[in-house]
Amino acid sequence: MKSSLNICIAVLITNLLVGQSFNESKIPSDKTLWQDFTYDMGNVFKGVGHAYSRPLYWQGKDFLLFGGVTTTAFGLYLVDEDIRTEFIGHKDAIPNMLLEYSWYAGSPQNNYGFTGAVYLTGLFTRNEKLRRTGVLLLSSATATGFLQQFSKSVTGRARPGADFGKNHFRPFGGSVAYRSLPSGHAVLTFTNAHVIAKQFKSWWIKAPIYAIGLMPGLSRIYEDAHWASDVFLSWALSYFVVEAIDIYLDKKYSEKYNSNKRYKTSIELTFGGNGIGLKYNF
Repeated sequence: MKSSLNICIAVLITNLLVGQSFNESKIPSDKTLWQDFTYDMGNVFKGVGHAYSRPLYWQGKDFLLFGGVTTTAFGLYLVDEDIRTEFIGHKDAIPNMLLEYSWYAGSPQNNYGFTGAVYLTGLFTRNEKLRRTGVLLLSSATATGFLQQFSKSVTGRARPGADFGKNHFRPFGGSVAYRSLPSGHAVLTFTNAHVIAKQFKSWWIKAPIYAIGLMPGLSRIYEDAHWASDVFLSWALSYFVVEAIDIYLDKKYSEKYNSNKRYKTSIELTFGGNGIGLKYNF
């Protein structure tokens, strides 16, 4: 059942991407496959470097946005224990199939299998939009993947399941019990969801894609593997990295995603006594 669900979701999303790309204008390429490939791989690594360098160029509004994310994360940190208790209390109501899917979807090998398949489809069909999508997926996953691994080690936050409490940190602790911040599953799956959803204008398509992308992060709270504040920061990391690399790729490819709304997007998480919510504005 788990394999069937995973395959069905992967095939559905891939078909959406391919269909969307081929329904729009296809720009013919006068380059060889090898030239396209080397150009794209260069943009993958340059995109990673571009994302890492962005804080050096932040301006006033960027620091305000960073402050908003920090404030929200701190607010969640204050109620991490309460959220953990609430989630664990309702875990039995969550279908085991969804928890298994979330683990599978957030695994690095499966993530790169999907992103690689998208890129190679665009490369061999000579479709620039699908190629660009693959480059954005690969570079975003690489950038967020390295960042989350580094952050896990540096912060050394204890996982909730270790029963040390939300305030227990051991920087460079090494043990898997001290690798709670951020969530790798949440980072990779929301990165993919944000990249894919950017290509569609209809909320009827965007909403299910984001729901699939949020599921693994939420499941990690249910599994007692990460705190809610860890998961929120994971989503925020994914969002900002994807946006930074996408802007960089605008200069490298003719195909663009919703360019008329480039600077009008925002992400916001709200929380209260009865639950938490995520709002994404376009």
